[in-house]
Amino acid sequence: MPSTPITVRTFLANVPLFRELADEEIGRIAEQTKSLHLDRSTVLFQRGQPCEGFYVVIYGQVKLSFISKAGDEKVVDLLGPGQSFGEAVMFAEKPHVVTAQALADSMLLYVSKAAVFDELERDPRFARRMIAGLSQRLHYLMEDMEGYSMHSGIQRVIGFLLRDETEGAARESGLEVTLPAAKGVIASRLNLTQEHFSRILHELVAKGMIEVRGRTIAIRDMQKLRTYES
Repeated sequence: MPSTPITVRTFLANVPLFRELADEEIGRIAEQTKSLHLDRSTVLFQRGQPCEGFYVVIYGQVKLSFISKAGDEKVVDLLGPGQSFGEAVMFAEKPHVVTAQALADSMLLYVSKAAVFDELERDPRFARRMIAGLSQRLHYLMEDMEGYSMHSGIQRVIGFLLRDETEGAARESGLEVTLPAAKGVIASRLNLTQEHFSRILHELVAKGMIEVRGRTIAIRDMQKLRTYES
């Protein structure tokens, strides 16, 4: 949680979608943007409710999910600071297709559809940035579909553990990963049951590749983990 107050205008100016806008353009959008504080477990909106804008996370975490016909929850995405959601449904002028719930005490910005549509008419560059952002989200969803259909459960878990790996962090051991949510939520995000997710973690522990301490997973053998069941 930020220790200093955040103004809507200042935060919007640093959101990638709005970063190239002039001060007056940011000001117009900020005038129609509201800040929302959500306690942990608060439902922001339900699937099927009208969509009149989109959201940007300032701090905290939001889960997007829906309930299957069998009554099981499927987690579609986990969103953290700086990430946005709801744009595609807003443009389609359809009801929300997922339910959004805060997994931690969170602060969001709610950008109204009217503000976005007014700016689209004023500035074609803004339209291009919106299209680029939506295209990136579509690419991300296609990668998810590929993972579900082409990769085994253990490959999905390993990919998730190594998702933030960088050259600086690509050591052979000593890297620690903190799960951003409860294991059941992560399992659903990876299209696995919680039991299957736990079995995979136990298998990786037994192979000496990781150590699990609550939500913290210490990677003991990076190279072996990268190539396991590749």
